[in-house]
Amino acid sequence: MERRLVKRPLRLRRSAEAAPPGHAEGLARKAFDRLGLVGAACAIGAWGVLLLTADPARAQEASPATAVVTGSGAAQPVVASGVVPDEATRAAVLQRLREVYGSERVVDQLQVGAVVAPANWSGYVGKLLTPQLKQVSKGSLGVRGNEVELRGEVANEAQRQELASNVATSLNPTYTVRNQLQVARAGQGVLDAALADRIVEFQPGSAVLTPSGRVLLDQMAQAVARVGGHKVEVVGHTDASGDRRSNILLSQARAEAVKAYLVDKGIGGERIAALGAGSDRPVADNATPEGRARNRRIEFRLMSAPSR
Repeated sequence: MERRLVKRPLRLRRSAEAAPPGHAEGLARKAFDRLGLVGAACAIGAWGVLLLTADPARAQEASPATAVVTGSGAAQPVVASGVVPDEATRAAVLQRLREVYGSERVVDQLQVGAVVAPANWSGYVGKLLTPQLKQVSKGSLGVRGNEVELRGEVANEAQRQELASNVATSLNPTYTVRNQLQVARAGQGVLDAALADRIVEFQPGSAVLTPSGRVLLDQMAQAVARVGGHKVEVVGHTDASGDRRSNILLSQARAEAVKAYLVDKGIGGERIAALGAGSDRPVADNATPEGRARNRRIEFRLMSAPSR
């Protein structure tokens, strides 16, 4: 149930699957929407995205700005991209990210653009970027104007409440906080351990699995079978080469190919959902061959309710 930590009425911000449909990352996707979001973002755990946005100025000529920082797990790069109001904000966000995650992990793709942020927005962003966010996996922290939304998974209920409470107390009373954190399910750990940060490989530019990709999916089929009746979402991702629409279509085709393979291995089709995220949720820098290779991946996510 949603927990309101301050009294100001909550205005839900629009979630757009324009940064893939629904699951962004539903989660990071809704928070990762690059259409009309303004501000800064940062990854907070495995496949996590911390999205910090400042409301675009309502005055004429003011343009929305977006800054997104993505990463995937304790040892992975944290990529900061998008647009922030000024150079001072950019420098402050990067400095804080480097303090929290280490300089060697932060990849700077931030830009400065024409956007007006709320008063002391940079200061509040800095207060939100704390090591405690590393407790959240597959999560997001979205800030739009004075509205804050926490999503993702934590280890237990006490951690869920403490993190949301600490976020609320770090802000002034004009902010509202919506706590959408959930306690992680053990089944996700089974899937993560089986995948072990490996890449399901396809033939270049196609949805045809390679021999090594099929071998890995044989192992994933066994893992999916072990997570009880829970549904599993298969999410396809691409690098940033090519146009966005083509990337989403390719990632969807690859997710569907993985689903078909798992079904062929005995997993019920009703237990598998396939989603194409395109290039909207990178976990590495698309400017390097290594980064692009890591961004071309298949993600397996345990869904909240068992299938019937």
